[in-house]
Amino acid sequence: MHGGISCILERRFQQLFFGHELSIAIPASLVSDIPHLREKTSRIGTIGRAAAIFGVDEVVIFPDSYAKNQSREIDLIATILSYLETPQYLRKRLFKIRPELKYAGVLPPLRTPHHPLPKRAKDLVTGEYREGVTVSHVKEGTIVDVGVERHALIRSKKLPKNVRVTVRIRKTKRRLEAEIVSRNEISEYWGYQITCYSRTLGKLLQRQTYDLILATSRNGKPFQGILEELTSRWGTSHKILIVFGAPAQGLYEIVKREGLKLDEITDFVANTIPHQKVETVRTEEALLVTLGILNLMATKG
Repeated sequence: MHGGISCILERRFQQLFFGHELSIAIPASLVSDIPHLREKTSRIGTIGRAAAIFGVDEVVIFPDSYAKNQSREIDLIATILSYLETPQYLRKRLFKIRPELKYAGVLPPLRTPHHPLPKRAKDLVTGEYREGVTVSHVKEGTIVDVGVERHALIRSKKLPKNVRVTVRIRKTKRRLEAEIVSRNEISEYWGYQITCYSRTLGKLLQRQTYDLILATSRNGKPFQGILEELTSRWGTSHKILIVFGAPAQGLYEIVKREGLKLDEITDFVANTIPHQKVETVRTEEALLVTLGILNLMATKG
């Protein structure tokens, strides 16, 4: 638990880019160059929106400096990203009043399959998936709020209260009933999960958790030059990690402090904007460009 937000280590396979599990890694100092919380919230919202657009399964937040306030920055990013990913009808139950969410109103809507538009119980369909939160217990099981005017019953399950669950609607007549399901079995994109990584970026990249690691850097090889090899590797990889640098320093500089060379601990270091006409490209801008290019590459592949 980090600052009251579960930084989930579970990884799951979804349909992004034809069966791959896609993770992105972003630095804790993502918003360190912005003084006001409103603008910080907006930038983090752009990251979450981009993750949803391209079906990112996991957002990893890593410390990129030895500053004492890095844990607070990680908590801020995790809190806002978690809030954004949570369906609107569950937010009041799962998030108490917190200063980090003061400007949550500026966050963009995700409009992903697990963020359905308001619906009545009579409009629910048997077999439909919903996100819910446990609210109470009865003799038959656990009562869950699934975002309609009537709560659903999960039979034979005594779950802790105020816990988010993924369910499938079993019955809609008379009493509304649902059952717990694994998010892995849902064919639609069902949101991203968050990992708050407490160790260094070098340790993250050396964990051998991912089949393919792509780092982004202005000093990397032009994307076109690695396209053929990357496409081949992409097609045979299941767990893919794309890493982005910080506003004040790139990935080469971040891992150099650990005595590491970025080219040796990643599979590719790519410059996805080889002819940029600005001095620096912000992390959220690089993320949108890179995921867009990779989406096109995977589609053609």
